Amino acid sequence: MKAILVGENRELFWRDVPDPVIAPDEVLVEIHYAALNRADLMQREGNYPPPPGCPEWMGLEVSGVIVEIGDEARKNSSWKLGDKVCALLGGGGYAEYVAVKYDMLMPIPKDCTMVEAAAMPEAFATAYLNLFMEGNIKPGNTLLMHAGASGLASVVIPMAKAFGIRVITTVRTRDFVESVRHLNADVVVSTDTQDIAQVLKEQLDSGHPVDVAIDCLGGEMMGRCLPYMQRGGRWIMIATLAGDLTTVDLRNIYVRNIRIIGSTLRSRTPEVKAQILANLVKEVWPKVEEGRVKPTIYKVLPITEASEAHDILYRGENVGKVVLQVR
Repeated sequence: MKAILVGENRELFWRDVPDPVIAPDEVLVEIHYAALNRADLMQREGNYPPPPGCPEWMGLEVSGVIVEIGDEARKNSSWKLGDKVCALLGGGGYAEYVAVKYDMLMPIPKDCTMVEAAAMPEAFATAYLNLFMEGNIKPGNTLLMHAGASGLASVVIPMAKAFGIRVITTVRTRDFVESVRHLNADVVVSTDTQDIAQVLKEQLDSGHPVDVAIDCLGGEMMGRCLPYMQRGGRWIMIATLAGDLTTVDLRNIYVRNIRIIGSTLRSRTPEVKAQILANLVKEVWPKVEEGRVKPTIYKVLPITEASEAHDILYRGENVGKVVLQVR
């Protein structure tokens, strides 16, 4: 089969690699689409290696068709040959086939396309993990979701809204405000003209403090925003695209019982990931089938144009997910 490999100068090449051989507890998925994540860029740059045992090539979420089932997987699951599925991977999605443990698969929700399904496993699992497991968010709470035009935010915001949560989000410029309007965030802050810390102070003063923040930016802004959270609020760091360093008023942290939580999906055990996927199918898939939660697809490109797809993320021009078509 073929897969996307990274060359010495970080170029991407569509090259022949060995066909995957499934273990007894795995299924073989013929990949139709693979969605991009910023973790792919980090892996390409050598900063985010795949877990042991995973293929060296990138790709954390795919959609496709089951073409082979191991004996243990057949015994312990209801999967059948020909089932259309989406899968959460430790890596290996930029390829024609991938071997996946049976409990890392989910059925494709009714009325959901294969393109949409490819953009769901990593993003939906990350959203669920940080909203409900790390954030313990409740209906009526307020969420701050940074980078409202990102692929992750295109899932987190509608998922939060579907569960009765008020949402504040940020975008880099006013040009993005209208492009994220369909996500139905309650407050959209354009950080080129508005100070997010001042906005959060106004929200606190008006009785709408942030209960949970999901932050992929970090930088100096993070420390300035912390004082305006709800008492007992949870600030969840999932990346630091705006910088690794900030200044924190530690007295504010303990006086207001604010928790700063570091979180990545990739570092979770297989058992935790499997539980998250099971929860998604049980709790979130019905809302997907009602049309209340779906990813925003920005662009679909052939797998052979993976480098161009990465450039879209590097430039930050996408509103929603970028997806690669494999077949």
